[in-house]
Amino acid sequence: MSSPTGKNAERVPDASSRSASEDAQPAPSPCNGHALRRASRRVSQLYDAVIAPCGLRSTQRSMLAQISRLDAPTMGELARALVLDRSALAHNIKPLERDGYLTITPDPQDKRTRRVSLTARGEAKLEQSIALWEDAQQRFESVFGATQAQELRRTLALISSSRFVEAFEQAEPDDYSGD
Repeated sequence: MSSPTGKNAERVPDASSRSASEDAQPAPSPCNGHALRRASRRVSQLYDAVIAPCGLRSTQRSMLAQISRLDAPTMGELARALVLDRSALAHNIKPLERDGYLTITPDPQDKRTRRVSLTARGEAKLEQSIALWEDAQQRFESVFGATQAQELRRTLALISSSRFVEAFEQAEPDDYSGD
């Protein structure tokens, strides 16, 4: 990924222009997993700070938005969409259910299956968060670059896809092409 250009070039100084005493850009990690987790934590911190006035964390807002998009998904559908195992999903849903933002009910066709739905309070909370989330998105794109952000989302969608998982599981160390 290239560094931002145009008006964004001034906003994100590259590491070579900073003094050693400044909060320098961390050295690139040789581990892809570590680099992704570190970047994910940083972006979550930034979005959490912007979204905080509505009383949600970015992870909670994402969960409410996904439930809204999927329109009363099953727990399994929601877990797959969020790339979470069911126990992690159950752990993350509890505070949202406790606060009255969603309900979990048996599926009318299959009582063993549970569906997750937003309550009126959850829909209102999601609506309240939209302007804050848009602000966070605009800030990110202002600093990172809109084109780079779009490419980043495409890349992350690929990495989180089942197609990538299948290719990863089938890859052999000798398959590394160095690209």
